[in-house]
Amino acid sequence: MSSFGSRDEPRDFVREMKAMRAVVQKSFGGPEVLEVVETEKPELLSGEVLVRVKASAVNPVDVAVRSGAFPLLGEPPFGVGWDISGVVEAVGPGARYEVGEEVYGMPFFPRAATGYAEYVATPSRQVARKPKSLSHVEAAALPLAALTAWQGLVDKAGVEAGDRVLIHRAAGGVGHLAVQIAKAKGAYVIALASEGKHEYVKGLGADEVIDYRTTDFTEVVQDVDIVFDSVADGVRSLSVLKPGGVLVTILEHPSSELEQTVKAAGRRFAGVSVEPDYWGLEQIAELVDAGKLRPTIAETLPLEDAGKAHEIVASGQTVGKVVLTVE
Repeated sequence: MSSFGSRDEPRDFVREMKAMRAVVQKSFGGPEVLEVVETEKPELLSGEVLVRVKASAVNPVDVAVRSGAFPLLGEPPFGVGWDISGVVEAVGPGARYEVGEEVYGMPFFPRAATGYAEYVATPSRQVARKPKSLSHVEAAALPLAALTAWQGLVDKAGVEAGDRVLIHRAAGGVGHLAVQIAKAKGAYVIALASEGKHEYVKGLGADEVIDYRTTDFTEVVQDVDIVFDSVADGVRSLSVLKPGGVLVTILEHPSSELEQTVKAAGRRFAGVSVEPDYWGLEQIAELVDAGKLRPTIAETLPLEDAGKAHEIVASGQTVGKVVLTVE
């Protein structure tokens, strides 16, 4: 008798080798529409790698897509999630990396990547080597949020030493990384956060923290070089920018009206639509391994609890990121 126990078992084994678990949704709705199904592993194309996912982060955009509030992927059914960290299991012709290397990234965004899954096939240039000093859970928390902050502050605004930077929602998933990236570049950081999160944000390196619930920041802040706006408060933020300063917005970038208002006031407008970028991920990894950037993990949950993870993220009360572990 074979080690499988019967003649039928090798066939089951072959099927299992080709199968994987993934979270999909077949309709728009609440967290309950997310379900774990068995499906086939993705096939590799030239230039792609197959990643055995160890962890996948949940972002607010995931929640909006699931509910139908932001129909980015069209009509269901589709797989959800983008942020991944894992191990390269197979390599297509011409792809970067070798089998066994640890990588992280946000493949295909804004197209479907089905990141909440055991395996993801991705163009090799849309992922980068995982920071050596981070676990897979920590690394999975970085790509979408950190690239949003990096592409806004570094690529678009050109933050540099001595700049005064105002960051909205500084304790949030994107904000807590934006604070650290700005500080790593030598900026003076003014952070907006509720009073209960002040010590946490100061611990990230913020030079000043203002309670936005009790204080109108436009009355106490002035002569800012860069505003990083993640709350769609662009018009009010404009008032604290010095001439030539940059308004970076991650929510109002389709607004041509806001852009014209900013330009008419003698300031610069920078809308961020985050995109996969292995070079940016490599720079972020360098900051991490240099001890200048660290994601905060609010909670970890197994893949089967993707719906609960969405509930937590939708509450808006988390400090840092919620991550799914994939065993």
